Amino acid sequence: MKRILIRTGLACAFGLSILLTACNKDDDNQTTVNFSAENAVLAAKTDATVDGTLNILENGYEEGENGRSPLVSLFPECTVITINSNGNGGTITLDFGASCELNNGAIVSGVILMEYGAIVEGTRTIDYSFQDFTYNGNGVTGGGEILREISNSNGNPSSTVNETIVVSFPNTAVTATRTGLRIAEWVEGIGSGTWLDNVYHINGNWNTTFSNGFERNGEVVETLVRKLNCLYFVSGIIEVTQDGFTGSLDYGPGTCDNNAVININGTDYPIFL
Repeated sequence: MKRILIRTGLACAFGLSILLTACNKDDDNQTTVNFSAENAVLAAKTDATVDGTLNILENGYEEGENGRSPLVSLFPECTVITINSNGNGGTITLDFGASCELNNGAIVSGVILMEYGAIVEGTRTIDYSFQDFTYNGNGVTGGGEILREISNSNGNPSSTVNETIVVSFPNTAVTATRTGLRIAEWVEGIGSGTWLDNVYHINGNWNTTFSNGFERNGEVVETLVRKLNCLYFVSGIIEVTQDGFTGSLDYGPGTCDNNAVININGTDYPIFL
């Protein structure tokens, strides 16, 4: 990882389509739910892209301005981190060039920009945006605001993220716009000097609207667990509303794998992320 420090002043998815028919025994009415495999794939890619990108942001801030110099960094030599601090705020730029494979296996390109103000009563506001940024081949634009809490009620660093992020995908004109609130608490690995043992708890809710008319609402009902050395959530449940039904998306018991299960009308269907 290359660092440039400038200080002034004081310093999936589904492999099948599912057609569900639910019968009401009292009146023999039938309700048909069409579940699109293609939309399920894009929804899974959107969540993975947004969460992976926000994890990069949070770790870039920690390694940059917050002074946590790791013994083992998430960022390899192909990442250039530029810090411009004036004592009351500043900017951090993460430049990944044309292609950069991070040490957790994610392949990224382009630039992430962060602009932050002074710490006020233990919190700091960070605005973030993207320039030609991609995450595992998916384009990311838009941005938002992070309220960074140095120590929450549990004594851990946490981030409350307001997001409006647009994700584009290769080989399709469909784009996804995700808006919502994501709360991440850093629960393990604080100050250890390596990203390998970092664990985050994720809560929140968000809406994802696709340019093809598909829409999905998600709310975390059982805290999502993200280990930074894994590209996927290892556990947790999201309640999802889409395609005229409400179901649950379960990421499993804690194992790092690309498997999840969605439950629709009491029936489980496997998803390969």
